[in-house]
Amino acid sequence: MNSSTQRVSDIIDDSPISGLQFRVLILCFLVVVLDGFDTAAIGYIAPELIQDWGIERGQLAPAFAAGLFGMLVGSFAFGPVADRKGRKIVLLISLLIVALGTLACVLAPSIEVLTVLRFFTGIGLGGVLPNSITLCSEYAPARRRMLLVTLSYSGFTLGLALGGWVAGILLPLVGWKGLLVFGGVAPLLLLPVLYVALPESTCFMANKPAHTEKLRAILTRISGRRDWEGVTLVGDTSQREVRSPAAALFAEGQASRTLLLWLTFFCCLFVFYLLTSWLPTILRSSGYGTAETSNIAAMIPFGGVIGGIVMALLMDRIGAHRVLPPLCLFAAIALALTGTQLGSGFGLLLMVFLVGFTLTGALNNLSILAATLYPTHARATGVSWALSAGRAGSIIGSMLGAWLFGIAGGLQEFFLWIALPALVASLALFLMGMGLRTARSALQE
Repeated sequence: MNSSTQRVSDIIDDSPISGLQFRVLILCFLVVVLDGFDTAAIGYIAPELIQDWGIERGQLAPAFAAGLFGMLVGSFAFGPVADRKGRKIVLLISLLIVALGTLACVLAPSIEVLTVLRFFTGIGLGGVLPNSITLCSEYAPARRRMLLVTLSYSGFTLGLALGGWVAGILLPLVGWKGLLVFGGVAPLLLLPVLYVALPESTCFMANKPAHTEKLRAILTRISGRRDWEGVTLVGDTSQREVRSPAAALFAEGQASRTLLLWLTFFCCLFVFYLLTSWLPTILRSSGYGTAETSNIAAMIPFGGVIGGIVMALLMDRIGAHRVLPPLCLFAAIALALTGTQLGSGFGLLLMVFLVGFTLTGALNNLSILAATLYPTHARATGVSWALSAGRAGSIIGSMLGAWLFGIAGGLQEFFLWIALPALVASLALFLMGMGLRTARSALQE
């Protein structure tokens, strides 16, 4: 690379963090808060639907699965589009789909129509998260990338918890339709703010000559530099080598890394959605009251927010591959021990918090790890498709809870069973780290 050619990422890494970068992180944080809220909304309105429509609890299962399946489709479809057309435009379109789908659910006359509308909403939800993560990752300097992107991504788990708090206030006042109106109007109000204030990805613009002047203006705001004459800005030199974003996920030794990453996402989201779907039922069957059940179940997202931030600080210092494998191992241990604390309110609260701290904390950072594994032109595809693998795990996990509970034979055995996928995720991350270290050693030689 000659002296007149510079990587956009190098300029960002060598500059102090600017107000523009903080703006990107805050806006993406707000987006993923709403993403988390709308993802969880169907669960909070379920008891109201049962009462208003006179349906059985089991009839809601298709609506739950439809939203998750829509998220899988959205994650899979929007990633390549974002790599070709831009992160910002796909993020705005995805958020618009979420808003319109959530508002349309207010008019649903039956569970069948609601199921179709939740699938449509899920497509938008599936496109929001990976593009928010990719934008945050590309605007954050490498020295603080894990922490800053985790702070933004933690909005998703905060949105899950916020859904419960808002539902507790709004449901008695305006019912389930009012809650959905809130979930649809909020992203509509945020859309014009994002259109004006959220910039496009710098790495994406670096590969598009039409965006050169806009890119230079953004980099001037970040670095303070104005001497761009004769300087060619590039996003990633590997772009010309592999044209297809999908092909880049399996090029030059990436195949094993990609498959191990998908396995990790599948296992972690399998356990996460199995727990969030079935833990309240398990607690109620064990004799816990409604308030105590809510407090204990809230420890999963709450512990994840704290765990994600703490682990991000460690990863910025010692690297993701030294932090995430033991974190998933500790998650497996915490899950295995949770079943031993069902008779102790405080002990159970502590163990569920530790599960959230480790398991959800790992999930909060997995997407950021995915964003670092792929070149610029395939980054959104890499994150989106990894999340798609995770969505498949979430669908299976939410549907297999009752079956797994039946074959386990007891609550303690149930938690031992669901500790196994977390153990598999730890092994997959360990093998991925070994592969990356081997690849770096080969390059140095």
